[in-house]
Amino acid sequence: MRTAYTSDQIRAAEAALMATLPEGTLMERAATGLAVACARMLGGVYGSRVVLLVGGGDNGGDALYAGARLAARGARVDALLAGTRVHAAGLAALRRAGGRVTALRGDSGHTPGKPSEDPAGPRVRGLLDAAALIVDGMLGIGGTGALREPYATLARLANDAPGEVVAVDVPSGVDASSGRVEGAAVVADATVTFGAWKNGLLVDPGSGHAGRTELVDIGLGAHLPDPDTAVPTDPDVAALLPRPGTSSDKYRRGVVGIAAGSERYTGAAVLAVGGALRVGAGMVRYAGVAEPVAQVRARWPEAVITTLAPGEGVEEVGRVQAWVLGPGLGTGDEARAIARSVLASEVPVLVDADALTLAAQDRSLFRRGAPVLVTPHAGELSRLIGVPRERIEARRLEHARRAAAELGVTVLLKGSTTLVAEDGRPVRINPTGSPWLATGGTGDVLAGVAGALLAAGLSGYDAASCAAYLHGIAGRQGPLTAGDVAEALPEVVRSLVGGTWHNRSPAKLEP
Repeated sequence: MRTAYTSDQIRAAEAALMATLPEGTLMERAATGLAVACARMLGGVYGSRVVLLVGGGDNGGDALYAGARLAARGARVDALLAGTRVHAAGLAALRRAGGRVTALRGDSGHTPGKPSEDPAGPRVRGLLDAAALIVDGMLGIGGTGALREPYATLARLANDAPGEVVAVDVPSGVDASSGRVEGAAVVADATVTFGAWKNGLLVDPGSGHAGRTELVDIGLGAHLPDPDTAVPTDPDVAALLPRPGTSSDKYRRGVVGIAAGSERYTGAAVLAVGGALRVGAGMVRYAGVAEPVAQVRARWPEAVITTLAPGEGVEEVGRVQAWVLGPGLGTGDEARAIARSVLASEVPVLVDADALTLAAQDRSLFRRGAPVLVTPHAGELSRLIGVPRERIEARRLEHARRAAAELGVTVLLKGSTTLVAEDGRPVRINPTGSPWLATGGTGDVLAGVAGALLAAGLSGYDAASCAAYLHGIAGRQGPLTAGDVAEALPEVVRSLVGGTWHNRSPAKLEP
């Protein structure tokens, strides 16, 4: 797993490490890594034009020392000092190397008082427009809330300039702990971060401002605490995926029940069943009313089907190891009866789509002895926890965690950054999402995939993480339909498991 941390965690680790090292060692390591990354982005350093946007903290010092290294190699380096303070030793190093300095606020060796340069003035605009590379060292991991002036104006000017932008540690205007962006913020082509990943580089909207990300090792490893978030990788997911063994049969591989679809929304049932089958479920038992039953039977003859009469529950469907409840189910009395019967079972249940609406109306449905995995988008989570959708979108980590704790469930929060939250555990951040998945029905496929993994014996936390990962890879080759995503799943699984076979089957379930 790629692990990530909050600002407070990083600062504590840095303090512990700095206590063991000569003063300035960490900044030296960070500046060296930053300078190497900048040189790589420039291609040729000699004769290139670089502008540093320098704040008053350590990020400004990193930028100044890196700029000094570039100036020593023949780059023309201009530093725009945006803060009322400056890292004095870094500034001296830049000047010794031949760098030029412009103070935008009256300090840093200039006469205090009136700013010496209008940040939107022609000289500043000219420097930024002529730069091949702009280094954003205005604010670091301690920055929170909206950017103040002149930082906000400089961020907008940097974003509009033709050259590339590299952010130091985290783009200015992005909250390093959460990914929140409140107002103007730098949109970087690349971010060079130090010591460990920060949450804000991995979670939207912050991740959308970070560009390519590069981690520079400055020696924090032994001082880092348990992570706040984690990002699965191919080997992580491959290690979790169930594989049939020599003694496997369809029951040992996992039997998933799917209660989905309605007379109006027949396709949801077809897609959820398809997701479960194509990811490798041992058996799918589908329960629904007549019209979706006909559609599922025609498309997926592999499914074992039960037709439900109006108001009937799932008690006669047969034994399963997990349920998927909700895609296209509707929210009327008949859907409510199905939901109650599924949630009265003693196996894990994935609650999606219309079943989330039913649960928002009656949260007592979540009071059960077996695990619950919910898979909302921001609007559905808004109804579940009573928070406006736009606030959830702005603070995805915060609200995924809150929902998991408040509802006592595992949460897979779908969206531009899909998150998996369970109380007391690091939030998992899915790295494989694709904008091509923003099309009708893909969530139904995801529900089927996650339900099949639950039935195969994975926990809600692991099933949700693996399902989001597989689903994201399957959705990368657009344009596509939800059915295309389901059809791509077998090849995605094959590519991850690499043809290896291990007996990772759940306990035997008799037919």
